[in-house]
Amino acid sequence: MTSKPSTPGHALPEGLHPDTLAVRVAIERSQYGENSEALYLTSGFVQPDSATSAARFASGDGYTYTRTSNPTVTMFEKRLAALEGTEAAIGAASGMGAILMMIMGLLKAGDHVVLSRSMFGSTLNLFGKEFAKFGVQTTFVSQTNVDEWRAAVQPNTRLLFAETPTNPLTELCDIAALADIAHQAGALLAVDNAFATPVLQRPASLGADLVMHSGTKYLDGQGRVMAGALCGSAELITGKFAPVMRTAGMVLSPFNAWVVLKGLETLSVRVKAHCQNALTVAQWLEAQPNVARVYYPGLPSHPQHALALRQMGGLGGGVVTFEVKGEGSEQLQRRAFHVIDSCSWLSIATNLGDTKTIVSHPATTSHGRLTEEQRMAAGMSQGVIRVAVGLEHPQDVMADLARGLDGCGALN
Repeated sequence: MTSKPSTPGHALPEGLHPDTLAVRVAIERSQYGENSEALYLTSGFVQPDSATSAARFASGDGYTYTRTSNPTVTMFEKRLAALEGTEAAIGAASGMGAILMMIMGLLKAGDHVVLSRSMFGSTLNLFGKEFAKFGVQTTFVSQTNVDEWRAAVQPNTRLLFAETPTNPLTELCDIAALADIAHQAGALLAVDNAFATPVLQRPASLGADLVMHSGTKYLDGQGRVMAGALCGSAELITGKFAPVMRTAGMVLSPFNAWVVLKGLETLSVRVKAHCQNALTVAQWLEAQPNVARVYYPGLPSHPQHALALRQMGGLGGGVVTFEVKGEGSEQLQRRAFHVIDSCSWLSIATNLGDTKTIVSHPATTSHGRLTEEQRMAAGMSQGVIRVAVGLEHPQDVMADLARGLDGCGALN
């Protein structure tokens, strides 16, 4: 939870490129001089004497117990903060664990949140159901309509929270505009950056106060572990979230931290390859006769393509979502299922950011616990299919999708 980038042996010079920081930011090497960062699989740390032990427990400095801090977790936090351009970061057991930490650290009964109604389904339920029981009020607004965000702000608004792009319809929000609205109201803006990663956008540079990550996705990059994080000012990280993490225990395990730490080293290379493959697949899908619509920020047909050019460096990310043609929920679902089930080797799963291409049906999986009203408000029909494009050759991905697409229009 400290913030100064460093590399084993000496401090890093100023002005290094993020690609270099992704490989080099860590903590001091051990006495053995390892080149690959060490994995500290220990729950406790032996103290040299009672006075030192007492001082460390009182101040929080140094390592005493892995629920409070661990050298491997610290390396991950330092590296991610350096990539996001924030003072500090704190790891969590999952992306949802990071959001829970944020809520518990910032909000109390009677506080108000403005939330995009296009957020991930579990996020909508966490705010709309679970924390509503404890008196936290939430107003859900259009992801893309800045005026709705502005109109929803109340005197007790403490937080605005959005993900951009959204899962799965890849809607963007104007981070800088939302930051202005939040700050004028004396509130904070938090941005879920799991889809874009700091390779494509750095929300803090656009005015966001907090950046949330599900490290389970692109930060890991191979679908191996669960991880989450919050990035922000040292004041927020150490003053608001570290005490919650120590007490509530949504701690990131050292092994998972080490896996994601090593994943960060190849993040830039992987994300750019995902984007290139996804654009190829998206362009192909637009030409398919049984596809009603393609959602991908890198396409000129995307409603916020211009914002994507400005905010995401002209790249569209690794997720392509499309809707099959059809009439009525039953027919749409039947056709979507046919497309998915006709794939011979694409993975039917719900993660994303993996080297392996993953195909899913959001309305019955990631957003299956939402009401039909909530799904329709988010534009989530039964015909929507999400493709998290991996690192296979895009021609092979398209050929596997074509097995089901070619015949789905004949299904009643």
